[in-house]
Amino acid sequence: MAQRQCYHCKQWIQKGEEHDCWTTTEAALTQDLSEDLRDAWERLRETAVSFGDQRIYASHKSIMFSRRSCYFFVRPKRNFLEVCVFLSRPLKAPQVRRVDRVSKSRVVHIIQIRHRDEVEAPVTAWLQEAYELSDVLAAKENVRRARARTSKS
Repeated sequence: MAQRQCYHCKQWIQKGEEHDCWTTTEAALTQDLSEDLRDAWERLRETAVSFGDQRIYASHKSIMFSRRSCYFFVRPKRNFLEVCVFLSRPLKAPQVRRVDRVSKSRVVHIIQIRHRDEVEAPVTAWLQEAYELSDVLAAKENVRRARARTSKS
């Protein structure tokens, strides 16, 4: 039977077989994690859920935590969880591996988590700050849009 290889995930697909490598689930992304990483993942997820209303979903190779926009996401790797947190300011801390400005108002911080005990202050405080920042940025965006509408009238 004829096959083709998906250029995204490199999986071989039979002719006529449905394939959507962009659709994934949290379970699929976390199924191969070691016990330590699974514990860290569960604690990270529980911490985020405790902040309040949000949407948690898998997208390609990441698990996104979002209110109106994503405030942090996790990329499960073989030896660590890569946590990307969006804040309004750059941080200097030993837990932060890299910092990049992604817009005028947001800076992404890359953190590697290897054990459940690493999901504690200050990391949890940064996640809480990112969660709250998403409200502030959404309010500013609403004001900007309202001003733009009134100036067009």
